[in-house]
Amino acid sequence: MTRIILLLFASALLVAPSAHARKPPMPHPDFTQGDHIPEGATHDWTLGATGARGWIYSNQLETTKARQIYITEVAKGSPADGTLEVGDVVLGIGKDPFVTDPRVTFAKALTAAESAAGQGELNLLRWRAGDTTPVTVKLPVLGTYSPTAPYNCPKSKLILEQGCKTLAERIQQEGYNPSPISRSLNALALLASGDESYLPVIRQEAEWASNYKADGFQVWYYGYVVSFLAEYVMATGDESVMPGLKRLVMEAVKGQSIVGSWGHRFAGKDGRLVGYGMMNAPGVTLTISLVLAQKAGVDDPKVTTAIERSAKLLRFYIGKGAVPYGDHHPWIKTHEDNGKCGMAAVLFNLLEEPQGARFFSRMSLAAHGSTRDTGHTGNFWNITWAMPGVVQSGPNASGAWMHEFGAWYFDLARNHNGTFLHQGPPQAKPDHTYEWDATGAYLLAYAMPLKKLILTGREPATTAQLNAAQASAIIDDGRGWTNSDHTSAYDQIPDDVLIERLSSWSPVVRERAAAALARRNTAPIQTFISMLSAPKLETRLGACQALAQFGDKAAPAVPALRETLKADDLWLRVKAADALAAIGPAARSAAEDLLKMLIRTPDQDDPRAMEQRYLCFALFSSKTGLLGQSLEGIDHKLLFEAIRVGMQNQDGRARGNFVAVFDNLSEADHMQLLPELHRAVVEPAPSGIMFANQIRMAALELLTKYQVKEGLDACVFYLGNQNPWASEHRTPMLLENLLKYGAHAKPMIPELEKIAAKFDAANTHFPAHLDKLKAQMVRDAIETIQAFTEMPKLISIH
Repeated sequence: MTRIILLLFASALLVAPSAHARKPPMPHPDFTQGDHIPEGATHDWTLGATGARGWIYSNQLETTKARQIYITEVAKGSPADGTLEVGDVVLGIGKDPFVTDPRVTFAKALTAAESAAGQGELNLLRWRAGDTTPVTVKLPVLGTYSPTAPYNCPKSKLILEQGCKTLAERIQQEGYNPSPISRSLNALALLASGDESYLPVIRQEAEWASNYKADGFQVWYYGYVVSFLAEYVMATGDESVMPGLKRLVMEAVKGQSIVGSWGHRFAGKDGRLVGYGMMNAPGVTLTISLVLAQKAGVDDPKVTTAIERSAKLLRFYIGKGAVPYGDHHPWIKTHEDNGKCGMAAVLFNLLEEPQGARFFSRMSLAAHGSTRDTGHTGNFWNITWAMPGVVQSGPNASGAWMHEFGAWYFDLARNHNGTFLHQGPPQAKPDHTYEWDATGAYLLAYAMPLKKLILTGREPATTAQLNAAQASAIIDDGRGWTNSDHTSAYDQIPDDVLIERLSSWSPVVRERAAAALARRNTAPIQTFISMLSAPKLETRLGACQALAQFGDKAAPAVPALRETLKADDLWLRVKAADALAAIGPAARSAAEDLLKMLIRTPDQDDPRAMEQRYLCFALFSSKTGLLGQSLEGIDHKLLFEAIRVGMQNQDGRARGNFVAVFDNLSEADHMQLLPELHRAVVEPAPSGIMFANQIRMAALELLTKYQVKEGLDACVFYLGNQNPWASEHRTPMLLENLLKYGAHAKPMIPELEKIAAKFDAANTHFPAHLDKLKAQMVRDAIETIQAFTEMPKLISIH
């Protein structure tokens, strides 16, 4: 056992980050004083149609504190060639030094220079070798973005034509082989142009796509490859690629999890995901591709089932927040979570479900500035799916979004030859998709007016189209938050306006308003209580969100919140429960109300028992649950029924909340739950995979503590069938439990030997040395078990 513990310690040292790894923000360099780009800061930027690239200081995912642009590259023959060179520093526009974010200022100057009024003259303040000089970079005149861009917009048309011409030439060059995602988007863009002269190139790409195969990260790639193939078949009528399309589709369907989700990879043989578990960024795009494939003629009932299972997951988020990373809470920190609202808007439009298309399109429209500029592992998806999501609300929406953000961002990213490289978020080091070929992703936005593809509007939008005033109001809903400052804008808004914003369509606006009110000394609790009986659902939700922010100060609202638990709307009931949990001990009188809600059969509109999931948090979270610290005074019969029901919830995190309950139960109580504890180990949650181990490990600890004989098999089963993620930490703990059974573990040795061999031969995304480490742990345990003679007394779950 000692060796196992030592191996555990060694594995922790190998993977644990250093306590001193976090570095302070880099100092702001002044290149005119001889400073250099800080070591390791390698992220530079395309500087639009100039043909130059430049490094800009970033901090807190923003470039707002920078005041210089250091030139890192100038393309030969580009407009900047001869005017700028590597080592130059751009200090401002015209004769004026930068006084705000130089990246945005430079980009807006680009847009202005390309207009007829700008005459193609980009006037810069250049520093070179000690001399500061005004210089002019001459750019082609493309015109001005229209109020409804890219619709009815000559500039957008020119950008599309130039980009497609260069893109077609690039695709035919020897060695062309970008990421399968970029490659599919590039081909889609040429197809979306409607220019028949590109058909030979597109046909070549369709042949590549029909033969495509991936062993890893299939879900990410298949969604884009299948979308291109399906659109190709519909646009050209060429069915020669149908066998490949059908193969890819059926592989994707087979790889869906038992709850309808996908992760980085396809699901395992047991129908569960591994590693991170459910991931919506690839999952939603894959679902879109399946719908397109159906429209292209892939006719199989399994495809219909897969689409509906995925849609069932995503419908839950309608009206509640942005589609999150995985099977998580609706995201309400910002209006977008790296493009997934845009994806969802497209998907629900394809499914002819206007409620979903409308909500997620508005969320996309409200996502600009810092929200759109960043994203988990980069913002490639955030930019790619922005316009497809926004345009579901019509040309006024797309024009408003372009005016607010898209115009300067797109113009900065567009190189002098019309192509686009992915820029990435403002940070010192590049993201995972930095400098991906993003040409197709951007050009699809400009191709929307042509409506040549399903993805670019060939079929009409199902949601109502916004007028200019409505679009402007939603843009305004997205303001008041930056990466470096989440609060000051809302802190300047008067109380009455914040209270009015609690009735917003946007859950993000409601949450920001509620938080701002809570930061003030005043506590208008009676106002919130009266709002709980308002006829408008959003007002009642906003009241719950505000009461939750006020915590124990909202105790007078407990009776009204308990009444709200009877509401017809599922999310309103959940938000009322959240508010009661946030109030804390003063709301403990509602605990049995919540227990009764938890054990009842879910409504038809709640097929995944999501209400039950959130009640598990409100009741049993060790930090915030009403019963997380004590079970005193609670009806044990009701409690035990709730435990048995909640421990079968689909979500591994919801099940994990019961660990706190175990700590507050007696030995006699534990004995009553032995069958449930055993089931928790051998039947892992089908979702929330990353968090499913918490309840399994806690249950196994109790089975081992009481020497339950069924725990022996359960321990070995778990050891050999655990999620690879973090398994190098879990394996020694499982083996320690196993060794506590003494000589009873000897019959397990053959199975343990198989598990050791399995670890040795593992082909996971973890470092090989960790798999070898796990194998050695198991073999050391076998050696220890073989020497055991003591056989402790065992009991049974029956």
